[in-house]
Amino acid sequence: MSTRDSFENPLGTRYASAEMGRIFSDRFKYTTWRRIWLAIAEAECELGLPITEDQLAELRATLEDVNFEAADEREKQVRHDVMAHLYAWGLQAPKAAGILHLGATSACITDNAELIQMREGLKLLLGRAAAVLRSLADFARKYKSLTCLGYTHGQPAQPTTVGKRACLWMQDLAMDVLEIERIVRELPCRSVKGTVGTQASFLELFDGDSAKVKRLERRVAEKLGFDRVVPVTGQTYPRKIDSQVLGALAGVAQSASKFAHDVRLLQSRHEIEEPFGKSQVGSSAMVYKRNPMRSERICSLARHVAVLVHEAVWTASVQWFERTLDDSAGRRIYIPEAFLAADAVLVLWENIASGLVVYPRVIQKNLADEMPFMASEAILMTATRAGGNRQELHEHLRQHAQSSAREVLERGKKNDFLERLAEDPLFSGAVKDLPALTDPMRFVGRAVEQVDEFLAEHIEPLLARIEPRRAETQV
Repeated sequence: MSTRDSFENPLGTRYASAEMGRIFSDRFKYTTWRRIWLAIAEAECELGLPITEDQLAELRATLEDVNFEAADEREKQVRHDVMAHLYAWGLQAPKAAGILHLGATSACITDNAELIQMREGLKLLLGRAAAVLRSLADFARKYKSLTCLGYTHGQPAQPTTVGKRACLWMQDLAMDVLEIERIVRELPCRSVKGTVGTQASFLELFDGDSAKVKRLERRVAEKLGFDRVVPVTGQTYPRKIDSQVLGALAGVAQSASKFAHDVRLLQSRHEIEEPFGKSQVGSSAMVYKRNPMRSERICSLARHVAVLVHEAVWTASVQWFERTLDDSAGRRIYIPEAFLAADAVLVLWENIASGLVVYPRVIQKNLADEMPFMASEAILMTATRAGGNRQELHEHLRQHAQSSAREVLERGKKNDFLERLAEDPLFSGAVKDLPALTDPMRFVGRAVEQVDEFLAEHIEPLLARIEPRRAETQV
């Protein structure tokens, strides 16, 4: 059947990077299964089971050459993917067929492989996040002194700077990076626990030698690149690990969505835009449109990641006793999808962050429209110190502010608040100071210093230990 005639997941074909796609591809999955089978066989050989170097050599020689067709045909007969691939590898390595999977259960293979996939996916996401942070750090440093309106409740509040706002975006993502680093550092291997987690089959293999079984467990984990093993399991590793991993991905989604919503709002005010390609079409009808489609896509994909977490949470909560198989079908979908979607989000985020277009004149105009009102308290204090009556001055300020606001809102005129004050004799003692009193930099506090401090103390140390990884193909 042509791919045009069947459903293909757009996360793989349209949104996520090729690098993340490879981690959750069939080839990576099934070659990882083979690496696990080989690790178990090598460790069993090292601990004295009758496995020869010739048999191990045969396995190593055919490790990457997965005969998918033979496995697919076998699975149609036995309806069991692990047994099908075990059989298929045995066709390629007949001397070793009899020593594969000794003492193991399917979860020894599939669970360890999934933990490896998640570990590699998390490492890739760390690199993606570092690339975003690098672009945002450059942006924050460049615009750390560009004053702009700050908003609370969606309404103009006090001035801040464009660079300081970018630090808010970075801080969210930096928190996610720390959580992902912790998970990668602490992620355990299932290793070899047997059918219900008691290791009874391995104890049988080693004639009741418990010490050898423990050494086997540690050795297999080491061969798979883990320094931790899940202390106790049923047949599978605790599915709670999945919900914790996907929770970290949802954290990335939250941070990205916050950034993307801010960009969409700023773009509607013509202050900052996401990159817009020379030949890009914004609308099929409205030729002037410059839609924030990449930011909108981030918000859409981020919602998907956040929703997938709930599936992992429910799966972990309904596993009966040592395990049930109602986890299997869902996990085949939501674990890869969560990683692919999170990857797509970060690729988009870096693409936007590295190409943000800033319009300082529009930013300054929007700030200037609101600045007179924001300076009212400073004007009140200055006029009071010049000998005025605070209560009388306050009332006049209120009246002038409301009259000026009506002119702006009802008649579309410019804000003439300062002109009104200049003509009011009560404020004669403050008139000469009005330019200084309405300088936006007077109101941004330590914003510029905060940018420098945040980058130096929090972002640069993080970037020093994580290499940024941009996608091979940009959106």
